[in-house]
Amino acid sequence: MKIQGPNPYLQIYNQQKQSTIRKKSDQKTDQLNISQEAKMMQMKQTGQSERAQYVQELKEKIQSGTYEINYEHVAEKMIDYWKWGK
Repeated sequence: MKIQGPNPYLQIYNQQKQSTIRKKSDQKTDQLNISQEAKMMQMKQTGQSERAQYVQELKEKIQSGTYEINYEHVAEKMIDYWKWGK
């Protein structure tokens, strides 16, 4: 085997390596843009703690046996669901 001068493939590799380094330095920094809809959703999530408290109160009433069911209200909601699909 005869070796003649530097390896030409090594030169190509070094050129590609330098071009990728330049490309990385030219890249923009990461940014995060939150849409108005997402901001509204975040604002709505603040009410989640109030809802969690309400659910906890309901659970306590059910466990203690003091929860009273409003049958008329349940029937109205069922009729609305079947009638309007809501």
